[in-house]
Amino acid sequence: MQLLKKRILQDGKCFEGGILKVDSFINHQMDPILMKSVGVEFVRRFASTNVNKIMTIEASGIAPAIMTGYLMDLPVVFAKKKSPKTIQNVLSTTVHSFTKDRDYDVIISSDFLTPNDNVLFVDDFLAYGNAALGIVDLVKQAGANLVGMGFIIEKEFQNGRKIRISPKTLGTLSLYF
Repeated sequence: MQLLKKRILQDGKCFEGGILKVDSFINHQMDPILMKSVGVEFVRRFASTNVNKIMTIEASGIAPAIMTGYLMDLPVVFAKKKSPKTIQNVLSTTVHSFTKDRDYDVIISSDFLTPNDNVLFVDDFLAYGNAALGIVDLVKQAGANLVGMGFIIEKEFQNGRKIRISPKTLGTLSLYF
């Protein structure tokens, strides 16, 4: 992904404490050409799995998840950080946000995550692996199957890859530097 690497070097900003700010092209303002390229790469890496649903956590994973779902012709569902009054059959877990340094209760309706689902989790960053662990918990609660995880950027120094979810899922992480 030379396009991604170029954009990080050109427009990314590093802050103390391991923060990489990519809000001008990934998670505030989005570059649709870059998101399409990311989606194409995720399709290339995960097309051989039996995925039937793309999943993410709001908000920064939505754009790459939507693009991947569009290209794979699959539905996309995202875990919400706030529970609307209209949601039913709630599955929930707690995820710690490294960037915001706070815990979130993330929820999803079991109407949209079922035992029939083979899930590909797509997100913007893999840092400490907290979001990944939260997704594993939700998938397990639903009785679904996690077939892979794809991240646009991996912060290797934060060791998220070292958490042991299963060899099948962590063995297929995508774009990292």
